[in-house]
Amino acid sequence: MREDALDSIARKRANAEGAALFWIVPRQRNTTLLELLVAYQTMWDYLDSASERGASEGEANTHQLHLALAAALDPEMPITDYYRLHPWRDDGGYLDTLVDACRERCPALPSFKSVSTLVCEAARRCTVQALNHNPNPIDRERALRAWAVRECPNSDAPWFESTAAASASVAPHALLALAAESTCEEHEIARTHAAYQSVSPAIAMLDSYADQADDAATDAHSYIAHYADPDTAVERLADIVERAMRATRSLTRGHRHAVISACMVAMYLSKNDDTNRTPAAGRLARAGGSLTTLLLPVLRLWRAVYSLHSV
Repeated sequence: MREDALDSIARKRANAEGAALFWIVPRQRNTTLLELLVAYQTMWDYLDSASERGASEGEANTHQLHLALAAALDPEMPITDYYRLHPWRDDGGYLDTLVDACRERCPALPSFKSVSTLVCEAARRCTVQALNHNPNPIDRERALRAWAVRECPNSDAPWFESTAAASASVAPHALLALAAESTCEEHEIARTHAAYQSVSPAIAMLDSYADQADDAATDAHSYIAHYADPDTAVERLADIVERAMRATRSLTRGHRHAVISACMVAMYLSKNDDTNRTPAAGRLARAGGSLTTLLLPVLRLWRAVYSLHSV
């Protein structure tokens, strides 16, 4: 458990950096928001590692672990034993500390009550990530399909895009950033929520695209592998990215949202040189717009420098 916690901080540093970017969205900087964003993303990454390691204990275990994601953003949700079904239990209070850090900061955001319903719903849906670690591919797909039918009955997207979108942690970040405003109109909350329903599948599918070689080597679940062929996957993903960029630019202070979205696209496209220095990757970079194309070499350099620093 200690290894998973340290690994999620060191190896997944880029995810925490991405979460911290949402600090730039409100009119004024809010330290409480920054602490909340990073604590929540750190917990999300830790639970992803912990549930993958304990996947052999079944879906009930991984679901129990991921209840922490919902409890962290819902101060009224009862605290439970998240490790009740897990093979290891003593984390020195690490998970409870992260949950408490989030629960203490949520009410301190001026407009948290206005966004709380949608934030809690987005956090609850994030728990679908627990299903991805089922080691049995048949049972895993059956569970994910059933989740999509139950949770997204009116969606036109294929089941794997719906589950990928829900598994991304980006929607809660955007809504929490909105909660840092002194006032928050209902229509703006709805627009932001709708926009990040487009961003979420883009982020999740780009992550899967960047990891496809590793996923194939380890027999891990790959969302991108569900497309009929690589060309179809790239064109569909490009369309998703273009839609996400349009949606974020249309928001209030859309230039800030657009910077975050472009950074995220570039971050994933810079992740694996073997995959991402290809014509397909170029197509995806263009879908992200000129800022994404400009950021790609910068983030490749950032990754190289950070890797050297870590060593």
